[in-house]
Amino acid sequence: MNQVVLMGRLTRDPELRRTQSGTPVASFALAVDRGFVSKATNERQVDFIDCVAWQGTGEFISKWFTKGQMIAVNGRLQIRDWKDKDGNNRRSAEVVVENAYFTESKKSRDGAPGASDYSGSRSSSGGDYNSGGGTQSGYAAQSGYTTPVTGSDFAELDDVDDGDLPF
Repeated sequence: MNQVVLMGRLTRDPELRRTQSGTPVASFALAVDRGFVSKATNERQVDFIDCVAWQGTGEFISKWFTKGQMIAVNGRLQIRDWKDKDGNNRRSAEVVVENAYFTESKKSRDGAPGASDYSGSRSSSGGDYNSGGGTQSGYAAQSGYTTPVTGSDFAELDDVDDGDLPF
């Protein structure tokens, strides 16, 4: 079984590209804390993990997530062999993201200390987006509000006060 679950902060804004056939693909990296503190340095170690998300999931991530924002993803590990510009064989690992989840409210992202670095508290999940199959449904947080979506249709909510929301 090849299943990966990660929660971390984006190290840069997701980059959305399209293949020659027009298929959207987003690439990004996550800074993921290890579950322990190093005895040598007395600091928490961080792994930087490359991720790729295809089609609707990639579009969703590139539209709604930015550098420094906490995100939870699940998917599978993929190992790729390739040649560099000098003709040397290289190998790289990346996570192919199948689902992405909000892990903090917009209010905590915008006003929380440490929101732009790679440490900080984690809050409860605000929503998810599932890329499996032809019909995609899930939840997308907009302005801190969670609303059901189908495909890539998103409704703007201009008159919602974040203080009235339960998260």
